[in-house]
Amino acid sequence: MKTIIVLAFVAILAALAFAGIFMIKRGPAGEPTPKGRMARALAIRVGVSVGVFLFVLLGYSLGWIEPTGIPVGR
Repeated sequence: MKTIIVLAFVAILAALAFAGIFMIKRGPAGEPTPKGRMARALAIRVGVSVGVFLFVLLGYSLGWIEPTGIPVGR
């Protein structure tokens, strides 16, 4: 479970890094690269983030993840 979440966070950071590279990188002769690549990388980042959120909710509802930490009412 932890491994899957860590790999998803690495994928989120990689997609964010690729979006930054695509934003800065220029094409031949100083022409900007198509913005579609940056938008696609950001869309992948958002999709993976939503997937991680849903996976955590599913894991909690199936009992794979149990709450710990501060007791309720404090």
